[in-house]
Amino acid sequence: MTRTMRAIVLSEPGGVDTLVVKDVPLPQPQPGWVRIRVKAFGVNESEVTSRKGLSGPDFTMPRVLGIECVGLVDQAPGTHLKPGQQVATMMGGMGRSFDGGYAEYTIVPLGQIIPFETGLPWKVVGALPEMFQTAYGSLSKGLYLGRGQSLLIRGGTSTVGLSAAAMAKEMGVIVVSTTRRPEHIEVLREFGADYPILDGGNIVQGVRALFPNGVDAALELVGGLTLQDTLQATRTHGTVCFTGALSDKWVIPHFNPLSYIPFGVRLTAYGGQATDLPPAVFDKQLKAIAEGRLKVAVAKVYHGLEQVRQAQADLEARTTPGKHVVVLD
Repeated sequence: MTRTMRAIVLSEPGGVDTLVVKDVPLPQPQPGWVRIRVKAFGVNESEVTSRKGLSGPDFTMPRVLGIECVGLVDQAPGTHLKPGQQVATMMGGMGRSFDGGYAEYTIVPLGQIIPFETGLPWKVVGALPEMFQTAYGSLSKGLYLGRGQSLLIRGGTSTVGLSAAAMAKEMGVIVVSTTRRPEHIEVLREFGADYPILDGGNIVQGVRALFPNGVDAALELVGGLTLQDTLQATRTHGTVCFTGALSDKWVIPHFNPLSYIPFGVRLTAYGGQATDLPPAVFDKQLKAIAEGRLKVAVAKVYHGLEQVRQAQADLEARTTPGKHVVVLD
């Protein structure tokens, strides 16, 4: 008799009502793959995009969504992992070209497994993988920041923005962070921003009033809509890292580097994978959270697969900054 599990299966694009909980066959891991008993997962913008049918050609349906999860090793044939180990996983085609974390169990390649040990609750750990990997990768690979330098975060109340601010503050970086909503200014301060800025579309004057020569580095999370303005707020020989596009403006029409990029300012980009968050780094982050030195941006916690629809709806509403996390009890 085939064993089954419960999962959310997307069979056609549409609204949150297309997220249907079904009984499906329990996935069987091949050697080199790991089956995880899912304990929690974050809900992400890319999953909303997939649900609407707007993802790239690597995404196919029917599909179990979910680009990340945390849980316990259930089976790991041909690997060094043992049943019961705590693990995190993300990206690598998860929830896009193969089934993801919106399920009681999921299987992923060993190469995208991050083992860890912590006493933190699943509702906290479940918020971390994708947003911490993106924030850490942007700061370490995209910008290579050092203590005492200044960082501008454009799109500061996003999950990556809040996480990057908290990480940068832990590193001894001076943080400038933006929001379009006056009521979120205090949220930016809470997560480590030394200088919160209300973003009306042009922030160069405000940034250069604080740093006349411009900031040392900038993390662009709003996208093509604000990138040129962010470049102009950055000093000569400073670096801007294009990581996200909350504005959905990924492409810059008629891009001319000579007129678009200020002379001497460096422009790079970041879009990484699980391997960009080494287990040793994740372990340090977990310890910093447990000791109260690193804050986690959790907007709301949901319980059970039946609440995923509400989690996606709340994410789309963007009323509460932070990660929406689903815990499977």
